[in-house]
Amino acid sequence: MLYTVSHSPYHCDLSSLLRLVTSEDEILFLQDGVMTVLKNSESLKLLLNNPASLYVLEDDVIARGLSGQISDKIMLIGYTHFVVLTLKHQQQLAW
Repeated sequence: MLYTVSHSPYHCDLSSLLRLVTSEDEILFLQDGVMTVLKNSESLKLLLNNPASLYVLEDDVIARGLSGQISDKIMLIGYTHFVVLTLKHQQQLAW
């Protein structure tokens, strides 16, 4: 399943999301959700201990002036890769 996180970690129950994910799942952070994967953040520490693959939408990182502040452990992707993820996962859940 593809999970898309579009809310900041302050307006999202990240712990509940992480209880749902498996190693076959992928999580994409977009819009204000990109703040979840800031370097040295508490939310990032939670994420790095989960089995899902993690992605962040580059355009949203740039739009928020956060370039260089996103963890290197999260894959920065563009809209083309976003489309590939949506095609790969028939089931998606917006968080």
